[in-house]
Amino acid sequence: MQIKYISSSELQDFENHPLVVEGALVVMPFINASQAQQACELMSSRAAAKGFILAVHDDGKLGFIAIVNTVFKQSKSPYFGYVAQDAFAGRQWLKLAIEALGETKSFLGFNDGKWAGALAGFGLAKRVWAQNNYAGNFFHPGYQRHFADAELTLLALQAGLYAYDANSVLVEVDWDKDSTSVHPTDRALFAQRKSARFDGRISSQPLLDLFS
Repeated sequence: MQIKYISSSELQDFENHPLVVEGALVVMPFINASQAQQACELMSSRAAAKGFILAVHDDGKLGFIAIVNTVFKQSKSPYFGYVAQDAFAGRQWLKLAIEALGETKSFLGFNDGKWAGALAGFGLAKRVWAQNNYAGNFFHPGYQRHFADAELTLLALQAGLYAYDANSVLVEVDWDKDSTSVHPTDRALFAQRKSARFDGRISSQPLLDLFS
């Protein structure tokens, strides 16, 4: 699995020359270079499948969601995933994820050590499905840092397209995670979109009650 490190200001280079990847393209927005390099190297050595990690230093303070969406729109690959700089990869994490998606599923949540598959904190999607959710964006562009993954998980669950394999591991090693509050604007947007059943796409009340 190849790795490429760029700055967010270099994303414009892909506007006229999209990044083409045969297997899975995984984007990692980061602010801590040493932590990102450590995570990328382990992910690469343990992937056991073709792929490409694009690690993007957010020197322009674009934010996680904006970087993921930009890379998604300026690339071509059958699979597209997202992780953070604090990811710790289990053995064959990518191979197992692709196998779990198989022919019938479109979005997978990795075992991140927190959500037990209920939410794709780190995820992998088939591009053919993801490109039709938000007019070409991977995540809803209104979010900045949080809840975008929760909404995408709900869309996949509603459609019966969500996959999870507990052995496909990308643990989030964030020592302060449980004491960190979510972005208030993102929480408000999620609540607003939830009240409208996410543009009418979620009909299941139990699914609407999953996250708040």
